[in-house]
Amino acid sequence: MSCKIIFTETNYKQEDFFPFTHTRKIQDVRIGILSLREKWEKLLWMKSCDDSLSSIAQTEKNNKNESWIILPGNLLPSASLCKAILKLENGSFIANEKNQPIAFRVSKNEILPNGKIKKGKRISINFDVHYLTSPLDIILQNDASLRFDFNLITKGRKSIAIPKYVKTKNPSKIFIENGARLEHCILNASVGPIYIGKNSLIMDGAVLRGSVAIGDESVVKSNATIYGATTVGTGCVVGGEVKNSVFFDYSNKVHHGYIGDSIIGSYCNLGAGTSNSNIKNNASKVKLKFAKGIVNTGAKCGMFMGDYSRTAINTSINTGTVIGVCCNIFDSGLTPKSISNFSWGNFAKYDLLKAFADIGAWKKMKKQKITKEEKENLKYIFENY
Repeated sequence: MSCKIIFTETNYKQEDFFPFTHTRKIQDVRIGILSLREKWEKLLWMKSCDDSLSSIAQTEKNNKNESWIILPGNLLPSASLCKAILKLENGSFIANEKNQPIAFRVSKNEILPNGKIKKGKRISINFDVHYLTSPLDIILQNDASLRFDFNLITKGRKSIAIPKYVKTKNPSKIFIENGARLEHCILNASVGPIYIGKNSLIMDGAVLRGSVAIGDESVVKSNATIYGATTVGTGCVVGGEVKNSVFFDYSNKVHHGYIGDSIIGSYCNLGAGTSNSNIKNNASKVKLKFAKGIVNTGAKCGMFMGDYSRTAINTSINTGTVIGVCCNIFDSGLTPKSISNFSWGNFAKYDLLKAFADIGAWKKMKKQKITKEEKENLKYIFENY
């Protein structure tokens, strides 16, 4: 019997995670080393799809022997939860102590025509389950997710040899994939693991202090200092000082400047000297203005930058700043704390066709192309948000 994972929006809305879910589903957000989708597929040994339950119910070609694991897209995995899910039978579901459903296993027989699920046997659990509730949680949960993913990816595998000229601390918690190149750098895994992906490059003088993950084909520039918990996605170039931040794929922070307690979307570029504040001068708590409303944080919080956005040289990003999709930021002084999608400077709006051309040029530098689907989605964002 074949089984697939279906991600649903049962306990959240995509706008809860704007600006990042303007351009991806929440299950495709990278947290730790892997995306949520990649974690679940690897843990459950199943492929996933984004079909709706109602479309499955109305499609006759689906084999009666096929079944689906239904999970909220914002659900974080754990060993205990995976063990419980794998024991589910068709028609059964997992619920917490408050009788709130967490995961279902269904066949076509349990999917009603309106896309609802006919509930069967309830399986209770007595351990905590964690969800992402806002973009802030990506930072708050990144350290735990990075450690979880490190164990998941490296279990039963052997790292390539660390060159003798690389200074290390706690090398048993350092894993380097094939094709990675390390020059004269320092890797300190005494307080958290360090994962270095395939065909990546760590240049001379770079210092990585775990927990840190460097994605496939990414470059850490000479004399960069990266502190945990930090994730650098696929195809990025990172230099300067980075602390407790997540870079999605194909983004650049090539030059000096400080990025802390922040999330940088895909295909972003931070100009030389760009830095963000991650603490207010009076050390009071930071408030973030997301699409879902105000989110209160602790004393430290940086910026949240949507995909395709860029800063000019020496840009100073305010504490707790939320930047939309496809912004070109270049005005002097501290930025506003909320910058709308397609902003050009602080006051104008990006021309859509120019935005397409500029994104295409940046993607070409990463040996990528802007797709028809991306243009259609960006046009929708431009017209509706």
